[in-house]
Amino acid sequence: MGKECEELTEQETAIYDRQIRVWGVDAQRRLSKSHIFVSGLKGTVVEFCKNIVLAGVGSLTLNDDRFVTEELLSANFLVPSDQNVTRGKSLAELCCESPKDFNPMVSVSVNLPLIFLGDLASFDVEFFQKFDAVVISCCSLLTKKSVNAKCRKLPRRVAFDHVECRDSCGEIFVDLQNYSYSKKKNEETIECQLHYPSFEEATEVPWRSLPKRMSKLYFAMRVIERFEVLEKRNPIDTSADDLPNVLKLRKELCEAQWINESQIPDSLLERLLASKHEFPPVCAIVGGVLGQEVIKAISGKGDPLKNFFFFDATDGKVIIEDISNVNS
Repeated sequence: MGKECEELTEQETAIYDRQIRVWGVDAQRRLSKSHIFVSGLKGTVVEFCKNIVLAGVGSLTLNDDRFVTEELLSANFLVPSDQNVTRGKSLAELCCESPKDFNPMVSVSVNLPLIFLGDLASFDVEFFQKFDAVVISCCSLLTKKSVNAKCRKLPRRVAFDHVECRDSCGEIFVDLQNYSYSKKKNEETIECQLHYPSFEEATEVPWRSLPKRMSKLYFAMRVIERFEVLEKRNPIDTSADDLPNVLKLRKELCEAQWINESQIPDSLLERLLASKHEFPPVCAIVGGVLGQEVIKAISGKGDPLKNFFFFDATDGKVIIEDISNVNS
């Protein structure tokens, strides 16, 4: 945020005139000088990238060293259809050009110096210091915790978001650390402050202490995360064949956490394990919400989400839950 005191250029003011009318020139200035890092370019993250580029962030850095597969193309509209173009290039490289067509004012680049140097968890703390928001997906439980912890070690606040869509379900986690923002109430602007736990702190809250209306998706995602750790699997390397072993793990975790196994239905676990393709409408909804939350975090305008968002297209329900430990 080192450039947030710079004024908008005349061109920026003209292009973002409608947005300035909605959330003000100061909020747009902060957006236009912000730098966003994104890793894991599945359909939901691609939707997010489109939304924040249209909103007018300063720069977007992409990181994903995977090569294109049929599954990755199911909801990724940024990848060119020409196979001659896609051959031999990483997903990040292939997704880099299309966002520039949405808004040429935004700098979109690929994290080339580090893209082939191992897992995202190996990136050092200083790497994340240049960004205002870090958004990750398609990564292990270890990586989620590691990147979140590194963002928290920085001398200034860097927003951290994790998003995951499986089958017709989506989950977003938000960590804004100690976050101050303004909102209007009864024609007056009031200053508010929220304290966020890390992903590790939030997921260590005992299940039995969570609200009874807690989304079943929350529990199911934690079981599958744990299964992937134990089996050394990547997030996309599960299938319906894993269900018997996942059900055994569910039983163990539910007994240890003192909750009924009915909170994590077999059918939900099977859907999450077996799905290889994303559903574009679900990606659009979850990616849209994620975009709004990152815009709020950078602009300081509006009530931010704290700290989990859940969506399941089978019943159309959205649940937002504050899962915090007693000290947060």
